[in-house]
Amino acid sequence: MPAPFPWTDALDQQLRDLAAAGRSVRDIAADIGTTKSTIDRRLKHLGISLDRSSTEAATKANMADAKSRRAALQLALLEDAERLRAQMWSSAVVFNFGGKDNTYEERTLDKPPFADQLKIMQATGIAIDRSLKLDLHDSGGSTTVIGLLQQTAAALGIHDDADTQP
Repeated sequence: MPAPFPWTDALDQQLRDLAAAGRSVRDIAADIGTTKSTIDRRLKHLGISLDRSSTEAATKANMADAKSRRAALQLALLEDAERLRAQMWSSAVVFNFGGKDNTYEERTLDKPPFADQLKIMQATGIAIDRSLKLDLHDSGGSTTVIGLLQQTAAALGIHDDADTQP
């Protein structure tokens, strides 16, 4: 087991000064050269409480940024799905290598072969599904949960006349 960190009165004063300057626990731990848990214990021992408002604001800003990025990704996935679906009805070049002379043959078809159409449709469905999951993530999913509960209740024969719509 490693030796405990040697804490001194000078470190207590440095901790007070850094806390008064509005530094975070992580920054203070890095400056002093110890762990965040040690800083937390010393702050508690000294009766010092750090202002967490900047951390809360940063967290809210990061959450808003992430939501914005998910919205952009959702639109991109829908655009991908549209482009993929358009391929279903576009002309397609099919080709083949082979034969004893290792020749290359190609033909242009009015639309892709069935197997390729199936793969295109699967990829389109995946893009749409992921887009909807991003939307569900940001909506909190409460509407879906209520809908699932109502379906379960109906399947069990439980009927409630109360309005449960959000």
